[in-house]
Amino acid sequence: MTTPGEYLRGREMTRPFQAKVDAVIVGSGAGGAVLARELARDGRSVLVLEEGGHYTKEQYGAMPPSEAIRSLFREAGLSAAVGLGDTPLIATLAGKCVGGSSVLTGGVCFRVPEDILHGWSNDLKLPGVSPDALDPYFSEIEEAIHVETVPDHMRSRSTELFVEGAAKMGIPIKSLRRNTSGCKGASRCNFGCPNGAKMSVDISFLPDAVQHGATILSDALVEKVDMAGGRATGVRGRLLDPVTGEPKIPFEVRAKVVVVACGSLHTPVLLRRSGMDDVDIGRHVTLHPGFRVGALFDETINGWDGALQSVYSDHFHEDGITLVGVYTAVNVLAAAFPGVGREHRRLAKRLPNLAFFGGMIHDEGGGQVRRWLSREPLLLYRMSPRDKARLLRGIQIVGQMAFAAGAKEVLLPVFGSTTFKSKAELDFLTESPPSAKRIECMAFHPLGSAKMSVDPRGGVVKPSGEAWSCDNLIVADGSVLPTSIGVNSQLPVMSMALKIARGLTADWDRYARRAT
Repeated sequence: MTTPGEYLRGREMTRPFQAKVDAVIVGSGAGGAVLARELARDGRSVLVLEEGGHYTKEQYGAMPPSEAIRSLFREAGLSAAVGLGDTPLIATLAGKCVGGSSVLTGGVCFRVPEDILHGWSNDLKLPGVSPDALDPYFSEIEEAIHVETVPDHMRSRSTELFVEGAAKMGIPIKSLRRNTSGCKGASRCNFGCPNGAKMSVDISFLPDAVQHGATILSDALVEKVDMAGGRATGVRGRLLDPVTGEPKIPFEVRAKVVVVACGSLHTPVLLRRSGMDDVDIGRHVTLHPGFRVGALFDETINGWDGALQSVYSDHFHEDGITLVGVYTAVNVLAAAFPGVGREHRRLAKRLPNLAFFGGMIHDEGGGQVRRWLSREPLLLYRMSPRDKARLLRGIQIVGQMAFAAGAKEVLLPVFGSTTFKSKAELDFLTESPPSAKRIECMAFHPLGSAKMSVDPRGGVVKPSGEAWSCDNLIVADGSVLPTSIGVNSQLPVMSMALKIARGLTADWDRYARRAT
C-alpha cells in the first residue's frame, strides 16, 4: 500500500534541501497536477515544486479580493504583455500558488473546438489529437473536476439583461459548463472560491497525488534544469525567504524524468536558462485578448449576486469572436471606470445599476517570451490588423447588446472616452477605429511558447510532450498547444497533460533505462 505523501512549505525550511525521485514536476497548476496524480498512481516517487505559497481553500476563501491579488497572483496581478506597434498593453493574469491559475479561473470548461483539432490532425499532422482520439481524455478530466452546466437560476441579473439584449439582436446565448460542485453564486471565482465549490486542481488532483505518495513543496523557485549527456537529470533552485520573498536557501533534486509545467510564460524562460536553444522556444505565443463592456440601467441589478460566469455565445466563431458573460469584484470593476473626480464618483455610486459582459478573440499568435532583468519574463506581443478588427468588433457587439436590453449608458474599454448614450455612437469603433493602444485589454490563456510538432524544425516538443533536444524532459502545460484555440484553456491543458501522462507511464521503462 502506498504511503501518503505530504505538503512542505519551503519558507519554513532553514537548511538546504535535497531529494532523489523518479519524477520532479516544476509547477502545480493544471498541467503539473495531472502529471503528479498519474505518476503517483503509477507507483512513481513524485516531487512537485511550486514557486508560490500553499494556501488551503479555507485560507484563500477568506481573503478579500485585494489580499488574494497580493497573495495568489503572479506579480500581484500586474503582469502584462508589452504591445508592439498598434497593440494594447494586455494584462496577463496568472496564479502563483499551489494549484496555479486553476485556483483563479472562472471555472469555465470548453473542449478544443473540433475545427481546431481537425487542423492539428490534418494540417500539422499531429497524431492522436482528433476529436475522437481526445474524447476519452476530455471525458475523464470532466468527470474528475466535476464539469457541470450552470443552471439558469445561477445567472445574475447583469447576465440576464445582456441575454435579453442578445435575443433582440438574434444572437443565441448558451449556458456555460464549469468545474464546480455546490456553487453558491458568490461571483468571485477569480480570487479563489470562498465556498470551496470550484474543483480546482488543489482540491481535485493534488490531494489525490499526495494520497498516492507525491510530495508538494511550495515556495520553491526552480532556476535550472540540469542536463548531462543530452538528457535531463534533475533541477536546482532556491527556496524563498518568508519575509522578503526573495530566493535564499538552495535545493537540488535528482530525477529520472523532469516535467516542466510552469506555464506558457515561465516554461520557455526556464528552458532557455537551462541551456536549450531551440529556435521556437518562447515564440508563437497566443493570448486570446479579452475585453469587458459595462452598462448602466435604471433598475437595481446587483450584478455580484450570481455566478461570475454563466453564459457564452459562439455565434461569431467564424469571425474569431467568443462572447462570455462575466461580473467580477466591484472594486476591480470600479478601477476601470472612465472619468476622474466627480464623473468617476458618479459611476462608482451607481454600481448597483451596473451590468457587465465580455468577450475574447481567437488570435494569430503574435507573442514572444524573453528572459528579462528579473526572474519574471518579458512578454512582447504584436496584434495583427485582423485581430485588432476582431477586438473592436467584439466590443461593438456587446455594446449593442446592452442598448438592445435598455441600457441608458454604456462604458467601453477605451481609455480617454466618456460613457456612450446611444447605439449609433458605437459606430466609431469600426468606422474610425481608435488606436489599439487605447483599448483596455486582458488575457488569461497564454499558449504555444513551446509548441508540439512532428518535426524538430517546427516546434519544441514531440507529440509525446518530450523535448526534441533533450531526453527525459517533458513539457506538459499550455505552452505545448500548437495554435490558439479560441476558448478557455483549462480543460484543454488538463486533457493534453493527461494524454502526455498516459504515454509517459506506458513507456516508463524506456525513460528509466535512459536515466541510468
